[in-house]
Amino acid sequence: MASLTLKGITKRFGNTIALSNIDLSVDDGEFCVLLGPSGCGKSTLLQIISGLTVQDEGSVILDNELVDHLSPRDRDVAMVFQSYALYPHMTVAQNLAFGLRMRGIPKDIIDKNIMDTANLLGIQDLLKRRPKELSGGQRQRVAMGRALVRRPKLFLLDEPLSNLDAMLRISVRLELMRLHKQIQGTILYVTHDQVEAMTLGDKVVVMKAGNIHQIDRPEVIYNRPADTFVASFIGSPAMNIFKGKIVADKKGLMFKGEDFSLNVKNIPSNLKNKPVEIGIRPEDIEISTGAENELKTKIEIVSNVGSEKYIYARIGSATLTARTKKDDNFKSGKDILLSINPSTLHIFYNGKRV
Repeated sequence: MASLTLKGITKRFGNTIALSNIDLSVDDGEFCVLLGPSGCGKSTLLQIISGLTVQDEGSVILDNELVDHLSPRDRDVAMVFQSYALYPHMTVAQNLAFGLRMRGIPKDIIDKNIMDTANLLGIQDLLKRRPKELSGGQRQRVAMGRALVRRPKLFLLDEPLSNLDAMLRISVRLELMRLHKQIQGTILYVTHDQVEAMTLGDKVVVMKAGNIHQIDRPEVIYNRPADTFVASFIGSPAMNIFKGKIVADKKGLMFKGEDFSLNVKNIPSNLKNKPVEIGIRPEDIEISTGAENELKTKIEIVSNVGSEKYIYARIGSATLTARTKKDDNFKSGKDILLSINPSTLHIFYNGKRV
């Protein structure tokens, strides 16, 4: 396997900047996930790494060697596409063997690699079938197998689970985690699904509009988002974010929003009278027991997702989402008091985390 380093990768399509000065390092054996909304440049970055697209600026370094001058076939990377990209007239075994045959690998080595890969993925009984005879999950495993059989330095996966139904995605996601532990391969994985990113990634790279907003471990990105975009993009339901300013009164520093005020702690005094935004995760809001930060709200909708409930409430013109226990009994139209621990608040100034 190999490490990957990107330095200053920039790509333009006419007047549109698809990628802007991207720097990224992926360690040998690491599972790195590129996460962001459609059109943020994730797939373009993968195509540049593979050599299918040429960057306008910057360098791709694989295992400490510059590969910008190399063609896709000479970079020793394998790419798995969203569309599976299997040859319909070939059997599973022939699909797995195709890339090796094109490289002139001896037949006995091809046969051994195919069986090793098939056993690893649990598709050894499918080798004589054609793609039309396979389920979506089986086709995805064959597509993965076609990449694995080559033993490349780097695996590039471009939204490989997006064509699968919800239950199958969970199953294949677990298989991917198991597979990574077994092969210890270096993987760069593209998705717009935050659950996939947070579940699979050793490292998550959050992107928007061709820029990287944060790179870190999944738990850090969730608990300490770098800016309001990351804060609102990561989490389901999304973090509550309110605009206001920091003011001082007899209780100390307060966040004053349009329709409510909250006590805040451990915030720099130089932010007094400055416009800020506060973020509150739904799970950090509790039913009031006479706490300091008490908010009177009116319930609009109660969403029961089985293991828990979500309350969508209104505070004046603002709306707020809170998570409650599955056994809590709340009804739309009722008033409810909610409390917030100041230590759980996320504070942002000019869009950046304080």
